[in-house]
Amino acid sequence: MRRADQGNRTSTVLGRRLGGELLRLRDAAGKTQQQAAQILSATGTKVVKMERGWVPMRDPDIRALCEFYGQTDAKEVASLLSLAKLDRERRKAKGWWNQYPELRAMAEYVALEDVATSVCTWQLAIVPGLLQTPDYARALAVGNGVWDDVKEIEPFVEARMARQARLGGDQPLQLWAVLHEGVLCQLVGGRDVMRAQLGHLLDMARRPNVRLQVVPYLAGAHPGMTSAFTIVSFGEPGAMDVVHMDTTSSTLWFESESDAAHHNGTFDRIMRMGLATRSSASLIDGIRKEL
Repeated sequence: MRRADQGNRTSTVLGRRLGGELLRLRDAAGKTQQQAAQILSATGTKVVKMERGWVPMRDPDIRALCEFYGQTDAKEVASLLSLAKLDRERRKAKGWWNQYPELRAMAEYVALEDVATSVCTWQLAIVPGLLQTPDYARALAVGNGVWDDVKEIEPFVEARMARQARLGGDQPLQLWAVLHEGVLCQLVGGRDVMRAQLGHLLDMARRPNVRLQVVPYLAGAHPGMTSAFTIVSFGEPGAMDVVHMDTTSSTLWFESESDAAHHNGTFDRIMRMGLATRSSASLIDGIRKEL
């Protein structure tokens, strides 16, 4: 687990994930950083920067290190090369989100969402940003009360709506959202805003790339009661997952393979306690009509 803020060093979530995998391979092989540096005809400092995700990595360097560490599984090597490519693209990207300073701490997450293949999100209190209406997003921003200048709220709402373009297009993001029933009952923005938001959820749930489930109050105790989280994936399930979590004071990333596996397991257990998609839609529609 690491904070997104890495000071003035250029570090990315994908870079740290890749560096962590190379460090794991080096430790397993019993090699030193200096030995790895010799294989690359480089300095030990370069290896340190690579393993900490501070620099983009070249494919020849990754192949050389994998061979030196005894990693002969072609699929595993290809996975690392794919991750390196994504990281290089992420570092070079001048995405639309850069024009919205209001995104602040969310910029790194949005950049990853832009290159991800799928997102699984568990939410206890709010509708996921990818499924929010403008009025709902605006009401959340006002309710948070963290804006120094209220004029920043409208660009923030605009940026949030721009994110939703990832759910369309030729290769849309695959979204699996599991919400606690309390998300549907919290009157964010009042009855009219919430009624429209619930209707929007129903519309989005009809898309082939969106799966929406609700964990009802009647489910009782469940493994997701302590915190909300989002799993961002970049390839085959479990191959390149990182986990994003917001707190009241910081953004946290869980980047190791074991952390990803733990949260995937937790998400699976939460999902199994949720209603089926059709029953979830019926519950959402029932709450909407009561409003």
